[in-house]
Amino acid sequence: MPADLAHIRQVMAEADCLYSEAEVEAAITRVAAAINAELADRNPVVFCVMNGGLIFSGKLLTQLDFPLEASYLHASRYRNQTSGGELFWKAKPEVSFIDRDVLIIDDILDEGHTLGAIIDFCHHAGAANVHTAVLIDKDHDRKARPDLKADYVGLPCIDRYIFGYGMDYKGYWRNAPGIYAVKGL
Repeated sequence: MPADLAHIRQVMAEADCLYSEAEVEAAITRVAAAINAELADRNPVVFCVMNGGLIFSGKLLTQLDFPLEASYLHASRYRNQTSGGELFWKAKPEVSFIDRDVLIIDDILDEGHTLGAIIDFCHHAGAANVHTAVLIDKDHDRKARPDLKADYVGLPCIDRYIFGYGMDYKGYWRNAPGIYAVKGL
């Protein structure tokens, strides 16, 4: 069923801007500096988690100043909905990372089900070390694994339904130039 574009536009019009484009870009630069300092000599395989990690990965990769192999994987719990369900693999990694460092780049660490499953997959498939970078770390007490922390975090975020910079609202507004919260969610 096609989206109600009037509703989609209204969501953006009423949304609260939590982080401006300039604030997000500065956070990406900080994350890149930390990754450059720690992974430059590790020859990592870098995986973008699609679709949410696309914008963050693209902007981050151009600031990493060392040799790396880039690829993607696609695992989701949302499937264009506003609440998560069972993990669904659309595309598993196709680049070998056996005995290599792996850097997973994703848009958000919310409850951590998706990121945790991806980390476990990489460890079981032979990665020497798995590192994680997320643009947003949502602050709440619903983490699936309380011990799961991203190695590199762009920005903390209050517990609201957010979109922009790769994160979506019902499949839309991944292209929003900032981090926005849906009114009432």
